[in-house]
Amino acid sequence: MKVVVIGGGPAGIMSAISAKKTGADVVIIEKMYSLGKKLLITGKGRCNITSSIDISEFINNVPGNGRFLFSAFQNFSNEDIIRFMENHGVKVKEERGNRIFPVSDSARDVLDAFYDELRKIGVKIITNSKVTNIITENGKVTKVEYECDNKKQIIDADKIILATGGKSYPATGSTGDGYELAKRLGHTVTEIKPSLIPVVANNNHDVENIELGRYRSSQELCKDLQGLSLRNVKIGFFDEVKNKVIYDDFGELLFTHFGVSGPTVLSGSAHIIRYKNIDVLLKQGKITLIIDLKPALDKEKLDDRILRDFEKEKNKCFKNSLDELLPQKMIDPIIELSGINPDKKVNEISKIERHKLVDLLKSLKVTISGFRPVEEAIVTAGGINIKEINPKTMESKLVSGLFFAGEIIDVDAYTGGFNLQIAYSTGYTAGMNIE
Repeated sequence: MKVVVIGGGPAGIMSAISAKKTGADVVIIEKMYSLGKKLLITGKGRCNITSSIDISEFINNVPGNGRFLFSAFQNFSNEDIIRFMENHGVKVKEERGNRIFPVSDSARDVLDAFYDELRKIGVKIITNSKVTNIITENGKVTKVEYECDNKKQIIDADKIILATGGKSYPATGSTGDGYELAKRLGHTVTEIKPSLIPVVANNNHDVENIELGRYRSSQELCKDLQGLSLRNVKIGFFDEVKNKVIYDDFGELLFTHFGVSGPTVLSGSAHIIRYKNIDVLLKQGKITLIIDLKPALDKEKLDDRILRDFEKEKNKCFKNSLDELLPQKMIDPIIELSGINPDKKVNEISKIERHKLVDLLKSLKVTISGFRPVEEAIVTAGGINIKEINPKTMESKLVSGLFFAGEIIDVDAYTGGFNLQIAYSTGYTAGMNIE
């Protein structure tokens, strides 16, 4: 059995390992000069390998067709990848939010573990080579055409696993090549959208729906806060039309020159891109990100806290009284949004003004206008239609011997190691199924 794996990311690597262990002759064809380019930048270079939650709960963290992955998750679980890493000398640790990282905080160690296994079991690796065509006969795969050093090459294949990724981070090789290969064989590719993507704050004063003081838009506010990372805050994406929270989360966020990013916002984006009429609502300025800066305190307790701070600073001006309450970079913007005169003595601030400050700290609003481009997304939403793939084997229902693994499939998850687990699990499943 000759198996050709197209794509050398985590899904492709795990496909190759799984297929080789069935006794097949396996080769990986990767268009970049080395495998795992995207893996090396995951988790900011630390690699969030997986999550420690029970594998039965993983589907709840996959808003993009999670049920499709039931069999794959059972075939190769989070415990399996942790065991694999530890068997290759990569010790792991658990961090906030059930995230599993290598103790070394190095994605390179994770990739080296994969390389070590590929070498050990004898998988052939061809790099700097772009697959240009998949050849079929009588509805079954037979050959793969690829270019290497501007020369056309053809390799026989009894089974082909497409694991070319999506369209996010094209510099790592994810440029959507696999979609075109699959389309030529009759497969449908659902709409490609960014997922786990930073959100863009509104920059149109005409549709802004919150009080901004001197700021003309939410984006101007975010620019003033650019680079500020907040931990332990609560966020919620809010539909102003239906007056309801679309998604909420707790953790870290980051202000940028264009809007807001960070783990909570990225996970939220995976949810709201699927929200009904989201494009219209964003255009109308009806989606707001509400940030609770002090989630551990209700309004009454926060008011008491501010009163105590004011008592200690009663002879100071308002602008000099917030050092213990807020990060330095946030003080001036909060003062501006509160509408309280910065030079006003603390003991002169009225109860109404103080309550407005409390409300602001509990619900800082940023109006959202859209998302960053798909090329900047951590993962891609959309891909090969799951109705055309057998979920128990990852084999195409249209072409015999053609399998899919990883991000090329129309599945995507929240942050926290879930997308990498999808790669391992679908890859393992695609590789293990030999006719």
